[in-house]
Amino acid sequence: MDFMTLAKNRFSVRNYEEKQIEKEKMDKILKAAHIAPTAKNWQSARIYVVQSEAGISKLRSLTGCAYNAPTVMLIGYEESEQYFNEMEEGISSGQQDASIVATHMMLEAADLGIGSVWVDVFPNTKTAQAFNLPESVKLVCLMPMGYAAEGTKPAPMHETYRPMDEMIKMM
Repeated sequence: MDFMTLAKNRFSVRNYEEKQIEKEKMDKILKAAHIAPTAKNWQSARIYVVQSEAGISKLRSLTGCAYNAPTVMLIGYEESEQYFNEMEEGISSGQQDASIVATHMMLEAADLGIGSVWVDVFPNTKTAQAFNLPESVKLVCLMPMGYAAEGTKPAPMHETYRPMDEMIKMM
């Protein structure tokens, strides 16, 4: 499958089978994260793979958006390892680095037949504390992941796009 087909066909999955992702496939998803580009290649992103019953239960107590996924990734960045723009104060790469890594994981998962959803609806700091993450690690998103339950379909707005000329401006 070519990239455009993969990107267009991938959709947010919010209902999963109980089946866990096989180690070989998980290794590929994590390798996609590992090779993702980051600012100055400083690799500030951090990924925490939650698969234990206790960990999944803890996540479900923090947010309704962990769904029934057998795996949930906590994706963030290490503050001290992000790039700081020398040309403008307050501009740094941590969120971007974590987002690029998350996107690589999401697309590799889709290529392997594994569904996922990017989740912003969770208490970032409380979640980090619940999992005893270092204070210097800032979570950006959760990514529930697994095999889509039978009958799972894209949300109705999945193929609704803003006109390209509203999004893209040639200068």
